[in-house]
Amino acid sequence: MFFCAKICVGSDIMNLQQIELYAKENNVPIMEKEGIEFLTNFIKENNITNILEIGAAIGYSAIRMCLIDDKIKVTTIERDKERYDEAVKNIKSFNLEERINIIFGDALDIDVEGKFDLIFIDAAKSQSIKFFTKYEKNLDDNGFIITDNINFHGLTFSDKPAPTRNLRQMIRKIHNYLDWLNNNKDYITEYKNIGDGVTVSRKK
Repeated sequence: MFFCAKICVGSDIMNLQQIELYAKENNVPIMEKEGIEFLTNFIKENNITNILEIGAAIGYSAIRMCLIDDKIKVTTIERDKERYDEAVKNIKSFNLEERINIIFGDALDIDVEGKFDLIFIDAAKSQSIKFFTKYEKNLDDNGFIITDNINFHGLTFSDKPAPTRNLRQMIRKIHNYLDWLNNNKDYITEYKNIGDGVTVSRKK
């Protein structure tokens, strides 16, 4: 069942299910059920209202975050034109154009103004350190940086090597990111084995 701090009407639930079906049929990565439930609960429990998302995909997580409370606003970035267009359509179907600002482009080439309670990184895993260091200037002093897909479909901590060279390189970069987070003197990071694995980082 979908979590909302306010009541989700039937049309919202149907629209969310349609987005989930589209993602499945078109091989678009969206957050796993446990992951999105953790994220939405985390936002509610920490009174987060201003969010920057790196990696909009088709707008699913941005919409889910906004449905928690009418006060929540999301700025989200997507570089894939087809996914961006689908996200724009989905955001409009929920009448959330005033609260979700979606930007088309590569997050590493874009500068975003303002401060955010939460920065949510859900984009290319090989660039996580670059995303973190580029956008931490936009993080409120008491804010959080959450990164998704740390488990990378169960491959990150598997005893068996990934089946292809590209996947092995990706797993190595995720391990490098985790080591970098653990050795970052400015942040305390907690790993949570929820959904596809998330890290939650907060300034010391």
